[in-house]
Amino acid sequence: MAQIEQFNYDNAIVRKFAIASVAFGVIGMLVGLLIALQLVFPALNFDLPFTTFGRIRPLHTNAVIFAFVGNGIFMGVYYSLQRLLKTPMYSKFLSEFHFWGWQTIILAAAVTLPLGITSAHEYAELEWPIDIAIAVVWVAFGINMFGTILKRRESHLYVAIWFYIATWITVTVLHIGNNLELPVNMWKSYGVFAGVQDALVQWWYGHNAVAFFLTTPYLGLMYYFLPKAANRPVYSYKLSIIHFWALIFIYIWAGPHHLLYTSLPDWAQSLGTVFSIMLIAPSWGGMLNGLLTLRGAWDRVRQDPVLKFLVVAVTAYGMATFEGPMLSVKSVNAISHFTDWTIGHVHVGALGWNGFLTFGVLYWLIPKMYNTNIYSTKLANNHFWIGTLGILFYAIPLYWAGWTQALMWKQFTPDGFLQYGNFLETVTQLIPMYALRALGGAMYLVGVFIMVYNLWKTAKSGSFVAYEAAEAPAREVAVDHKGEYWHKWIERRPIQMLIASAILILIGGIVEIFPMVMIDKNVPKIEAVTPYTPLELEGRDIYIREGCLGCHSQMVRPFRSETERYGEYSKSGEFIYDRPFLWGSKRTGPDLHRQGGKYPDSWHYNHMLDPTSMSPGSIMPAYPWLLKHDLNTSQTVAKIKTLKVLGTPYGDGYEQIALDDLKAQAEIIAGNLRKDKIEQEGLERKEIIALIAYLQRLGTDIKPKPQANQ
Repeated sequence: MAQIEQFNYDNAIVRKFAIASVAFGVIGMLVGLLIALQLVFPALNFDLPFTTFGRIRPLHTNAVIFAFVGNGIFMGVYYSLQRLLKTPMYSKFLSEFHFWGWQTIILAAAVTLPLGITSAHEYAELEWPIDIAIAVVWVAFGINMFGTILKRRESHLYVAIWFYIATWITVTVLHIGNNLELPVNMWKSYGVFAGVQDALVQWWYGHNAVAFFLTTPYLGLMYYFLPKAANRPVYSYKLSIIHFWALIFIYIWAGPHHLLYTSLPDWAQSLGTVFSIMLIAPSWGGMLNGLLTLRGAWDRVRQDPVLKFLVVAVTAYGMATFEGPMLSVKSVNAISHFTDWTIGHVHVGALGWNGFLTFGVLYWLIPKMYNTNIYSTKLANNHFWIGTLGILFYAIPLYWAGWTQALMWKQFTPDGFLQYGNFLETVTQLIPMYALRALGGAMYLVGVFIMVYNLWKTAKSGSFVAYEAAEAPAREVAVDHKGEYWHKWIERRPIQMLIASAILILIGGIVEIFPMVMIDKNVPKIEAVTPYTPLELEGRDIYIREGCLGCHSQMVRPFRSETERYGEYSKSGEFIYDRPFLWGSKRTGPDLHRQGGKYPDSWHYNHMLDPTSMSPGSIMPAYPWLLKHDLNTSQTVAKIKTLKVLGTPYGDGYEQIALDDLKAQAEIIAGNLRKDKIEQEGLERKEIIALIAYLQRLGTDIKPKPQANQ
């Protein structure tokens, strides 16, 4: 008979992550509400560089994904892992290092993103020093997790731990692959990949950041906390096996569905579509496994707010994982892409799946750790209903807006002209829907404030158990496993499970990315395409700094409605010097890939000073500081040198004359502005000149077709 051993579970680290999750959740959602309101009331951009939509949108996404959800993941993992393995965490030091390191990274993001320090990759905007810090903290978390698994008292690994293992190895691979970059200085770098290659690697990362940071760890939490809250076993062990292995293998292939009808080769687009559609099966297998766990407990669901949150969370997961594959079908994607439909889809998952599951776990967890009951079941139920209505008021107007955008963009008159040739007509039509979206977000946030009060009162009514006493038999290693189910073999071997998971997720990445990187014919060269001039390069970096890619795409798709509106469709060879690529995901404003030469320099000057002066009714923020601030050219030479190392064909010794070229081009643009009666002292030195140079370059390497008025 095995000896009974006594030990203590570390609840202190769980509480720290719980508090951080709630605190950063409130902050991230407040920023989200602000940017939602900015689309209705542009004055809320405040004409300040640190508060514009373009700069704080990535602050919102990073705060919600990595601060709110990230801390929620670690809260649930640290609580469940100890109990599933019958052991405290491997290292208290690593637990503390993980917590404080992660919060430091979040604070670094909160400072750098509003300053415009960004790599411009979706969900990976942080610059290289912070990327390194993320890697260090993530490895510390992995060592702590695997150290705990290896010293466990429970022989078999429960399904939740399978998902934790797959999450750790996949996020490690994704983070490294997407952040291969060469630093220019402490806060600026250029990626190894450019153009189409960069786009594929980014969305291999971007889609799978959703898959393996917002989905797989939360599935692990679902498999632990849903049965615990319902006091029921998981519906099907075999279904959980199929769910896990099929999901991690298929998910990694689906990234190219973000790039349908772009310059990405058709074979890669088709792979993304096929595997995205296949994802329905394992995703719904997991959803059904969760919901069917509640069989016989539906009376409790009507009474228990924890189960209400968990049921809606799992249902939202099912809805989002059905809609995602449908949006990957080319005929549907032709309607949805670049519209608010995608934003609505993402937020069904974020608000419903991630948000509600986190709330359910918090409502279950906090009373347990404080050895008390929830302060107010009524308040928790009120939170549930307000939050649910908030999701509906958020998502439905955005679906409506998405269809409105797509139909207006594609509408032709009987004579064959664009019905809405002025893009702004398609924007102003959406403002009432944006207002409803903001109302839904505000309702959701009110529910969060109710939860904060309820959990605070719960904590006040109880007594926190920092180190919870527990006991369990020592693990018996030498046991006869003859005749057991085959999958039990790998459940006892965490390293083999790690290796198997790594192999499965690497297959898809290698098949899709390797040919794009190693076979030149996948990215045909265009002889007329040349590198950016130094002034255009500085202007491009200003465009990135200001977050313009959050509202403008640079990808004309091969649709008649787009070639009539913008000009010749985009070719992959046009982007070979773009680091990073800037194709965008959403058109709140028109596509800019054929912007060059369409308007005089003075139009761009006045448009950045006051967008409504050129486009009455525009909801774009003003950028007056671009007209006041001198262009910083102290790093221009270093940028040219870095790009030469990465293969950009600037001539030998070009960096020695780069600043002379920059000044000469700036004087030409300043002269054009003065001809149009724009007088300003030192005009040729201002940031606006560089931005104009970049905008006037866009799409001019090949001769564009005439386009309709935007």
